[in-house]
Amino acid sequence: MAFATRHFVRAASSAAATAAAKKLIVKHVTVIGGGLMGAGIAQVAAASGHTVVLVDQSDEILKKSTKGIEESLKRVTKKKFADKPEAGAEFIEKTLKNLTTSTDAVAVVHSTDLVIEAIVENQEVKNELFKRLDKFAPEHTIFASNTSSLQITQLANSTTRQDRFGGLHFFNPVPMMKLVEVIKTPMTSQKTFESLVDFSKAVGKSPVSCKDTPGFIVNRLLVPYMMEAVRLFERGDASKEDIDVAMKLGAGYPMGPFELLDYVGLDTSKYIIDGWHSLEPNNPLFAPSPLLNKLVEEKKLGKKTGEGFYKYK
Repeated sequence: MAFATRHFVRAASSAAATAAAKKLIVKHVTVIGGGLMGAGIAQVAAASGHTVVLVDQSDEILKKSTKGIEESLKRVTKKKFADKPEAGAEFIEKTLKNLTTSTDAVAVVHSTDLVIEAIVENQEVKNELFKRLDKFAPEHTIFASNTSSLQITQLANSTTRQDRFGGLHFFNPVPMMKLVEVIKTPMTSQKTFESLVDFSKAVGKSPVSCKDTPGFIVNRLLVPYMMEAVRLFERGDASKEDIDVAMKLGAGYPMGPFELLDYVGLDTSKYIIDGWHSLEPNNPLFAPSPLLNKLVEEKKLGKKTGEGFYKYK
């Protein structure tokens, strides 16, 4: 009898351990931030059958976000359901049914599996958000940031769930770009990491894994490349026009570095490189650019302001 009891206890303990080690299957997603990135993430999550709440500060912003998602879905269905307009209409209807909006992040996180933050690239603002939501989200809930430049570890440290915290870096435009960088900090549990990888696949993306290093993979290679192009131009070695042509025709890139800088936003690029320079001041790849600083100071931020390295009508 004692043997049977011990066997039962061991079996029960083993079953409990197995259950605890199981990956979280994400069904309910809360996306914080209704800008281009947040709306895009909400769209692909809703389109893949997840229940999604998109959160921002005002109903006006959320109405604009929802309109943008509807227009994006129409573009997607034109390609995906070119010969089946009825199926396309059904797809849009189902996707929008999976999506709701809210201006109260605290009120909606109580039943969510995954919180994805896609707000302004500001360490203090993000930390404050995660610290507040950490008090109200369930214990099982995973927190993730879509940051492209800040350290995930520092964001995780603003919460008590460092083991349930990681990075999910999507690319713009989210519905079109297939890549997601899944960032694992030294504190991220394997279960959390695997759940984030599985979620990325579930929304139709191709996940790649990276440690919590500045810029992760893509931006760590891309930003220094763009900055080196600026330095080449600053030294007078080549014109910005010729540098752009050279990289498009010689390397097969769809855009030259100056075109890409203007597209991304010069303020965004400056913010990233300044942040990295503060972390590694002796790294020449992260050295600031006087020309970039000057253009940002003059509010010439690229396409969004009508002028950056190039002028736009």
